[in-house]
Amino acid sequence: MRKPLILGNWKMHTTPAEAHVLARELVHLLHGVMNREVAVAPPFTSLAAARAAIAGSDLRLAAQDLHWEDRGPFTGAISHSMLEALGCVHALVGHSERRIYFGETDHLVNRKIHAALRGGLHPVLCVGEEEDEREAGRYQEVLVRQVDRALEEVASGFATRLTVAYEPVWAIGTGRAATVHDAVDANRIIRHQLELLWGEKPAAAVRILYGGSVSAANAAGFASHPEVDGVLVGGASLVAAEFAAIVRAGW
Repeated sequence: MRKPLILGNWKMHTTPAEAHVLARELVHLLHGVMNREVAVAPPFTSLAAARAAIAGSDLRLAAQDLHWEDRGPFTGAISHSMLEALGCVHALVGHSERRIYFGETDHLVNRKIHAALRGGLHPVLCVGEEEDEREAGRYQEVLVRQVDRALEEVASGFATRLTVAYEPVWAIGTGRAATVHDAVDANRIIRHQLELLWGEKPAAAVRILYGGSVSAANAAGFASHPEVDGVLVGGASLVAAEFAAIVRAGW
């Protein structure tokens, strides 16, 4: 059985003080939640404050990104070992906003996956098609390419540390979530590609999430299907009560 993962991506929101307050609210609202993993991904500058707020709870910390090298002259970057020292368990890799606004390529995503796995992080690989690719019927081609290139030369032994998040670009921040049918279809494509890469047993160990305009109103639909192993939540994760409702949606 794959334990569901509900991960809140706070993006470029929250000062350290704000992150501490939000994280403490979540600790209170999620007390007693069982059988699922819950994590939050504050900005780098708020990781330490969030870590202090969730200490002693079951909430876990995630990073929004990492550099592909372990150390070096990379001004403004942060390495996997720095994130591990701050208490991060997971790290997002290849989020569409990194691909679109910062020009990250599939090759770069692959290097970041390797960096996360060299250390102790659990990478959350983000994949998903743009609206024109969906309308042209090319979404399967896009998902296969992104998974293949991101996991190039990644051994199947790392399967238990990998999570994949299907995030259709046209649904992120638009309020227009994919249907459960769309999410399940995409997740099956991703799972099949993992089977081709690694074999059935390792592929079965990988959690595949849905992300893109997830809310308290639609979370139960995603939670109802065994093909969806959790959600990656954006804006709704900044409202403690709504994020808690998503976590409690029936995973």
